[in-house]
Amino acid sequence: MSELTRIPAPDGVAPATAYTHVVLGTGRFVAISGQLALDEDGKLVGEGDAAAQARQVFENLRRCLASAGATFDDVVKLTFFVTDMAHMPAIRAARAAHIPDDRLPAASAVQVAGLVRPEFLMEIEAFAVLGE
Repeated sequence: MSELTRIPAPDGVAPATAYTHVVLGTGRFVAISGQLALDEDGKLVGEGDAAAQARQVFENLRRCLASAGATFDDVVKLTFFVTDMAHMPAIRAARAAHIPDDRLPAASAVQVAGLVRPEFLMEIEAFAVLGE
């Protein structure tokens, strides 16, 4: 695991409530492509259900991180692509199951007109840093 330093509110910047403004880390960089709510057979999990999709997406992120020797403790940035900002509470709940509030990474949330297929409600990508 990398030594990460979190700066929740740099001077002159409004405090963050659901993310950390700045995360510093040194080591190997890991980029995880945007994950969708697909099970290991490529079937959609949770059609029309943001909470079920968020749980599956975070499970897929966990598996991708593990394949690189990383965990959610190593994540420095998450990007949430959502078809409706109303899905953010479900995403935050799924995130909370993996990342405690005192270790939140930097994050961005973007509402998009659509994803690769209309049944997908969200796609989430992750950047992590592993110790040297």
